[in-house]
Amino acid sequence: MIRLTEITEDNWLEAASLSVKESQKGFLAPAAGIIARGYVYRNCGGRVLVIENDGTIVGLALVREFTDEPLGYDLQQFMIDKRFQGRGYGSAALSLILDMLRKEGRYDHVEVCVKKDDKEALRLYEKHGFTDSGYYDEDAPDSINMICKLF
Repeated sequence: MIRLTEITEDNWLEAASLSVKESQKGFLAPAAGIIARGYVYRNCGGRVLVIENDGTIVGLALVREFTDEPLGYDLQQFMIDKRFQGRGYGSAALSLILDMLRKEGRYDHVEVCVKKDDKEALRLYEKHGFTDSGYYDEDAPDSINMICKLF
């Protein structure tokens, strides 16, 4: 059963050892980088979520809050280890993340920036209600900013 837990001093080394397929490495930060970003973004609600399946760490996610308008959640990073991909863990974890953010209720939407070439990620986000926000980031011209309304 998939569940989300916080990164801790007891699980961070195992979490830092996660990796994606070689073909996916250009799409997101390494696991240790995701954990570091959680620390860097701590002042804007940054938190690293460990994705577990029956006690085994299978992935990581980083959620933070936007500190400028429009205020909302930012799903900065989301990864499932290469050993556990294709089993539905990503879809289940994304559902849990969206449910968690809905329950918090601080903001009405969550955004994610996805590389245009990452077709698997684009399909996953679209399946969960994300659409192209229409925002174009000059610093990331090879990416699509997607948004999901939480309520």
